[in-house]
Amino acid sequence: MIAEALILGATLLTAMPQEEVPAETTAMAAPGDAQSAIDRGLKAYWRLRFSAAEAEFQSAYELDPQSAAAAYYLGYSIYKQFEFRRFHAEKERAKQLFARAFELDPEFRPDFKPSH
Repeated sequence: MIAEALILGATLLTAMPQEEVPAETTAMAAPGDAQSAIDRGLKAYWRLRFSAAEAEFQSAYELDPQSAAAAYYLGYSIYKQFEFRRFHAEKERAKQLFARAFELDPEFRPDFKPSH
């Protein structure tokens, strides 16, 4: 039964017209790599290294643009760097990333513990 489903799936995939995939998407890493970057970012966050955390979260967001966690933590790391500045353009960017995170996953709840 499983083998028949696999054969049917493979047949359907080969019969479907192939869309051209942009070169940059073929070079993207797996979402698991995004989780590793998120974990590194959270470790940097807990060391109060918000700039380093931002770089890791940015990497995670680029690896997996559909990750609510990557968007949220990127926004939060940016916010933390400019938290005490009353008005700053980067705070607007952080706000947009927060909105993006909840757009991607309305049920998202941040957990600031690394998964490892």
